Amino acid sequence: MKQYNVVDLFAGAGGLSLGFTQTKRFEIVAAAENNPNARKTYKHNHKNTRLYSDVRAIDYEEIKESFGDIDVVIGGPPCQGFSNANRQHSTIISMNNRLVKEYVRAICELKPTAFVMENVAMLRSNVHRFIVDEDDLDNDIVMNLDLSEDSIEIIPAGVDIPDIKQFVKDLNNIELFSWDERLFKIVTILYRYRINQPKFDKALEKHQSALLKALKALNEVELADDTPAVTRIDYNMAQMIVAYNSDRQLEFNDVVKAVEPALFIQRMLRKMNELRENNIHVFDYDLNDNGALSIIVKSYAVFDYIKGILENDYTLTPMTLNAADYGAPQKRERFVIVGVSKSVSTEYIPPKAKFTDGEYHTVRDAIEDLESVPAFYEIGTPVIHLPAPSENISDLAKVLRRKLLYNHISTATRDTAMARFKALKEGQNFHDLSDELKATYSNAERTQNTIYMRLVYDEPSGTVVNVRKSMWIHPTLDRAISIREAARLQTFPDSFVFEGTKDAQYQQVGNAVPPFLAKAIAESIIKVLDN
Repeated sequence: MKQYNVVDLFAGAGGLSLGFTQTKRFEIVAAAENNPNARKTYKHNHKNTRLYSDVRAIDYEEIKESFGDIDVVIGGPPCQGFSNANRQHSTIISMNNRLVKEYVRAICELKPTAFVMENVAMLRSNVHRFIVDEDDLDNDIVMNLDLSEDSIEIIPAGVDIPDIKQFVKDLNNIELFSWDERLFKIVTILYRYRINQPKFDKALEKHQSALLKALKALNEVELADDTPAVTRIDYNMAQMIVAYNSDRQLEFNDVVKAVEPALFIQRMLRKMNELRENNIHVFDYDLNDNGALSIIVKSYAVFDYIKGILENDYTLTPMTLNAADYGAPQKRERFVIVGVSKSVSTEYIPPKAKFTDGEYHTVRDAIEDLESVPAFYEIGTPVIHLPAPSENISDLAKVLRRKLLYNHISTATRDTAMARFKALKEGQNFHDLSDELKATYSNAERTQNTIYMRLVYDEPSGTVVNVRKSMWIHPTLDRAISIREAARLQTFPDSFVFEGTKDAQYQQVGNAVPPFLAKAIAESIIKVLDN
């Protein structure tokens, strides 16, 4: 039967690739993954695949010359997009935005018969947006999308700089007035303790040698009538910090007032640089009556962009699929877009559910046969030789179990964590603990329900994440779920080996597409390709 060529972008550990190859109808000829640990895992399990580290540098014409036509492109580009969440952090734009556009570039250049784009269900929401950049201005498709106007504050009220709007427009000011990174980090640390003088003093003492050295240039400026306002603000801050460091006679609030405008200007310069590096088009600048300065940009939904660029050539089928419907012992929803070339006459039909609620595979089905197998606690421990399974092993375990067991590695447990483990019953989590067992958390009420969660044997698990960070607990044993047990919940067979540090392996498992789900998608695409 015909074999189809596949390129897997943002491949991670290789869950999508594994599901496609399990059909015996697809060959993954090339893949791209940037994370070094995930790359090791992918290479170990897909030895014959050409592996790229940087998706931005791939020459797709060369791939077609090497392997012929590419039938399918698959992958899950990460995307935070531009949203209110970004504005609460130091960066305006997630660099991951570019990666979705790289995926779209691959479709446009490889022209596969079909593609599968997998991401979280939120991708379909209006939250995930791109900011209009300079290149977009010449793209009629993008500029005809539903654009919204967004205001991004780059300097707050109270930072008084003469001609601030003109200052921001001159990008040469980024190099002229930006501090080096070391000074910026130290002043940021000091400002963090602006309402806690003892901690401010302690941080100042810790960093004083590096700080005074970094402030030397600012302190030695000779002021003149034409000295720029920003230089005067930096000079004033440097003078105040040096004086306060020498004898602590200055009023603490006066020092903070000198630090604040200088630091806010530096934050502004970094945002200006971020806009420049991302080629963002600024439509206007808004200086309100309180002195706060904002830039005006325009943005468009990521999903609208994908449709706008690709729907002329592809019939797009967006869908939300639950891994439990396809045999995984976890309820994990993923948003998937399948695109099929309009040159194909066969209609694409999404994969039909194989299981329904009440029939779902459970945690017990996935990992009970490993309950009597002691977990290791360090990377590099010997592979475990499993005995022949008993007759009553679950159908799921029969599919996943092998004679050799890799990655059965758990997290060593300290006394406090062990006390929590022992106190929790199946289905309970951190919030079910007594107050004394929550004492080490500064704000216990804000802790997520997935933290210190003891799994329920006779139910599917929730979405598998980095279960080491979440401290998922075995249903009956007082220990954390092992890497292999988490991989079983994701439907990776025991023969699939994860590489890298312990935390990296847990993260790879949590990020992966369950191979059972990937295989169901692959089988639905085979029907189109075969016809």
